[in-house]
Amino acid sequence: MAISVFIGMGSNLGDPERQLDSATAAIASLPETKLLDCAPRYRSPAIGPGPQPDYLNTVLAIATSLTPVDLLDKLQLIEQQHKRVRGVRWGPRTLDLDILLYGQDSIQLPRLTIPHPRLKDRSFVVYPLHDIAPRLVLPDGTQVAHLLAKSSPQGIVRLSAGESRGSTG
Repeated sequence: MAISVFIGMGSNLGDPERQLDSATAAIASLPETKLLDCAPRYRSPAIGPGPQPDYLNTVLAIATSLTPVDLLDKLQLIEQQHKRVRGVRWGPRTLDLDILLYGQDSIQLPRLTIPHPRLKDRSFVVYPLHDIAPRLVLPDGTQVAHLLAKSSPQGIVRLSAGESRGSTG
């Protein structure tokens, strides 16, 4: 049975637009998985150590029969294929893929926590998530619309397709 899953995507190294496009295609081609929707992209300041380029972020909605851990393994392989280096926490990266929600499941494993532990605190996740699922309710009963209402738009810029293509350089 397919489960509705939301995946956060971000990139701030190399060619972020191309990496998000490529990662979207790779996720859409995963076995037992169907791409349902892709939110508009947002530019946001990097959160992390030292000066970093701005991020491009978006959220994908998929339906998948993969288990949460199998999906995580496949997403980490996609990150590796995009030359993701896991060094400094919150450092710059070519590609970051996070499972935000897996149906209404709450999961606590050594390598995976769902809902994503910082989902509610990150405007660059809340805005695109609300774009594609405005009526979504998190497993704890929190409405995404409520998260949006209390999220700060400071530094977050929604990009049109024309703005995000080729103008991130």
